[in-house]
Amino acid sequence: MSASLIAVDAMSGDFGPRCIVPACLACLGEIPSLHLTLVGQAPLLEELIARHPRVDRARLSIVHAGEVIAMDERPAQALRSKADSSMRVALDLLREQQVQACVSAGNTGALMALSRHVLKTLPGIDRPAMFAALPTEQGLCHLLDLGANMDCSAEHLYQFAVMGSVAVETLGVERPRVALLNVGTEEVKGNQQVKQAAVLLQRARGINYVGFIEGDGLYRGEADVVVCDGFVGNILLKASEGLAAMIAGEVKAQFGRSLASRLVGVLALPFLHRLQARLAPARHNGASFLGLQGIVVKSHGAAGAEGFRSAILRAQAEVRENLPQHLHDRLEALLIGR
Repeated sequence: MSASLIAVDAMSGDFGPRCIVPACLACLGEIPSLHLTLVGQAPLLEELIARHPRVDRARLSIVHAGEVIAMDERPAQALRSKADSSMRVALDLLREQQVQACVSAGNTGALMALSRHVLKTLPGIDRPAMFAALPTEQGLCHLLDLGANMDCSAEHLYQFAVMGSVAVETLGVERPRVALLNVGTEEVKGNQQVKQAAVLLQRARGINYVGFIEGDGLYRGEADVVVCDGFVGNILLKASEGLAAMIAGEVKAQFGRSLASRLVGVLALPFLHRLQARLAPARHNGASFLGLQGIVVKSHGAAGAEGFRSAILRAQAEVRENLPQHLHDRLEALLIGR
């Protein structure tokens, strides 16, 4: 397997380098083809790495960046005034082709604004979209946008659908089913943007558009790609994470109510572990910014070491598939040439 070179914004996220550095070192130990560049305050990063003497430093480097973009900082402020932030320097490394991908758990708005400014979008794409997987009865459904674009036109939704379809094709899904998230499946339902996007997708060649889908249909696995604006998508994602956590907590509480229930819980433990592993948000952590001229993966800001590992693996998979080039080639036919 060829090497994957990934820059990591090591200073961002709710837990910062004390979570990110161990996650990165664990990934290096697990994946021999992985090379990481940690971007951030070098003395602190060196101190944290020194606690792990068996690290292969031939596959680990540090690039110093003196500033950090706060999680509540305005994107415009980050764009104007923090050229030496760990996020900006990591993206600069990607633009200069010193690495093949960038992973950050930082401020989503700042990351999107900086990514668009530094890397630019692919031809035919107005706005990048956040793209990630959710578990369903049939396997996985890929949802976009997850929060990068609060207000979207029909054309934006159409572009998201095309990008999502192409991206899922690279994962090995032949003719992925594409649907628009809506308040009903009937053609008369929905706002004007969704209705107009449906007309565009019905006319599209090369897209397996299957119509509108409701939230429950998403979890039944009725589509491989589900498209919505970032306002709806982010609410759906956070609600799904909250529901999964509530179910896990409720199951645990029920099995602890009495001796009999505890005994049943012991018997059900293998099943519960499998269920927890399947639904755990950390397993699916890592949202891709589709539509950029480069690979950028956003980790959840509150992700722990396991979740950040998933984001790195997502970036490595996109490097392996050369996703931006694949998108560029397909978008030329599906968007520019329509």
